[in-house]
Amino acid sequence: MEEITSNFIHEIIDADLASGVNSTVHTRFPPEPNGYLHIGSAKAIWINYTTAKKYGGKFNLRYDDTNPAKEDNEYVESIYKDLIWLGAVPNGGVFYGSDYFDKCYEFAVKLIKDGKAYVCDLSADELRDYRGTLTEPGRESPYRNRSVEENLDLFERMKNGEFPDGSRTLRAKIDMASPNINMRDPAIYRIVHTSHHRQGNKWCIYPLYDYAHPIQDALEGITYSLCSLEFENHRPLYEWVIDNIGFDPKPKQREFARLNVTHVVMSKRYLRKLVETGLVDGWDDPRMPTLCGLRRRGYTPESIFEFIRRTGVSKGNSLVAIEQLEACIRDELNETAERRIAVLSPIKVVITNYPEDKTEYFEISNNPQDPRAGTRKLPFTRELYIDSDDFSENPPPKFFRMKEGGEVRLMGAYIVRCNEIIKDKDGKITEIRCTADIKTSNGNPLDGRKIKGTIHWLSAKYSEKTTVKLYDKLFTIENTADIPDEKTYDDYLNPKSVVAIEECMIEKSLSEAKEGERFQFVRTGYFCKDIKNKNTFNRIVTLKDGSGKKF
Repeated sequence: MEEITSNFIHEIIDADLASGVNSTVHTRFPPEPNGYLHIGSAKAIWINYTTAKKYGGKFNLRYDDTNPAKEDNEYVESIYKDLIWLGAVPNGGVFYGSDYFDKCYEFAVKLIKDGKAYVCDLSADELRDYRGTLTEPGRESPYRNRSVEENLDLFERMKNGEFPDGSRTLRAKIDMASPNINMRDPAIYRIVHTSHHRQGNKWCIYPLYDYAHPIQDALEGITYSLCSLEFENHRPLYEWVIDNIGFDPKPKQREFARLNVTHVVMSKRYLRKLVETGLVDGWDDPRMPTLCGLRRRGYTPESIFEFIRRTGVSKGNSLVAIEQLEACIRDELNETAERRIAVLSPIKVVITNYPEDKTEYFEISNNPQDPRAGTRKLPFTRELYIDSDDFSENPPPKFFRMKEGGEVRLMGAYIVRCNEIIKDKDGKITEIRCTADIKTSNGNPLDGRKIKGTIHWLSAKYSEKTTVKLYDKLFTIENTADIPDEKTYDDYLNPKSVVAIEECMIEKSLSEAKEGERFQFVRTGYFCKDIKNKNTFNRIVTLKDGSGKKF
C-alpha cells in the first residue's frame, strides 16, 4: 500500500488508538443527492477514503437523502459512478439516510419521553426571531413546556399527515441562552408533504441533518465523522444527540478546511442554474468543476487525488490556484500520454520538388518520456498542412519558423525553404510553395548551416478533419467569494471559456481513438477524445502554465 502522509486528523486517530479509545477506524462520505459531485467533494472523499485505507479500516458511502424536495435518483447514480471512478470503493457498504427514518423517529419519541424534545407551533419567521443573535440570547418558545403526553400526541399526528408544511416542528430542548446558536433548541424534524425518491409517500415528516447525521454514524459504527470546517460549530449538537440518545461507543466528529479553488464556483445551486438555463452543456460540461465535467475534460482520478494531496489537510481556510490542478494533470500526461500531431489552423504547403505520386514514412516517437511507447510511421507527401501560427509574412525579430526566403525543419523530416506565397482575390493565403532539401531526411544539412526552427506538419492526403475545443476558466474573477453585493456570478462568466475550431487536421489514427483517450498534440497541448461528440477533441490543459494569461 502506498504511503499516506500523516496530518492532524491522523494524529488524533493515533492518540485514540494508543489510548484505547478506539480499536478500529471507520469513516464515511455523506453526500446529499441534490446535484453532481465537484472538485470540493473530492477532498472530502479523499480524506475519508485514505484515512480508512491507512488504518486498514472501512469506508462507507451514505446518501444524505433527508430533503426529498431537492433529491433525485439521477444524482444518486452519478455520485456512485464518480466515487468508483475516483477509485474510492466504499468497502464498508453503501447506505441511505432514509434507511434510518424509522430509527430516527423512534429516537425522537425517546427524546420527547425524556423531556428533551417538544413540538413547537412557531412559524419559520417566528423561529428566527425567537432564536436571538450572536450577541443576544434567544427566547423560549411559548410551546416549550408542553407535557410529554401532548408532545407525543402532536408528533404522531405530524407523522400521520394532519398538519400542513411549516406549521409545526419538533425541537430539541437544550438552551436558548447558549452562546452557540446551533444549541438554541434546534429543530430536528419538519413537515414536508413531498414524495421521497426511495420511500415514496411513507413519510411526511423528515429529520434535519444535524439530528439525523450523528444517528446514522452511530448505527453504522462510524468512528470518525470527518467533515468540513463549517460544521465545527455544529459539533456540540452532534455530541448532544449522541449523548442523549445514549449511543456507546460514540463516533467522533472532526473538521478540516474546505477546498477553495481560484476561478471556480462550487455552489450546487448555481451550478444547477448553469445547467438548467443552458449556459453550459450539462453537468458534465468540460468547464464545470464537477467530477463528471473534469472526467469529460480529460482529467484522471490520479491527477485529482494528487492535487488534493498536494494542497494538504489543515484547519485553515485558503484559496488554491487552479493552476496547481492543471500542473498535476500536465505532470502525469507528460509521462503517460502518447504524442500525436494536430494542425489546428491549417495552411496548405506544397513541396514543389517532391514527386506528386510519392509517399514515404518517417519514424516518430510516440512518447520521448517513455521508450516503451515505441514509434509510429508518419506519411510524407508533396502536399502538407502546417499551422498558420508557424508562418509569418512579416516576421518579428527572432522568428525561427516558416517565412518567405527562410528555412525551417519539418519535425522528423526534411528542411524546407519557403519560396512563394499564393493568395486568393481577397488576399487570403491559400498555399505556400516550398522546396525540400532532400539530403536532410531527418538529419542536419551537409554544408553545416544551422536551422533554428522546427514545426509540425501533416500530409494532406493522409490526415482527417476534426473539431477541437479549447477550454479555459469559466469565471474571470480569481476569488469567486469576493464578488461585490451588487454583482452576481453571471457578471464574471468568461465569454472565451470555450472556443470551437472546426477545420482542424489530425493524424488519421486519431479518428479511431477511444472516447476519453488522452494525447499530447505536439507543440499544442494535451487533449482527449470527447465522450459525447464522436469527432471532437477537448483540450485538457496547455503544454505550459498559462497563469499569466489576461482575460
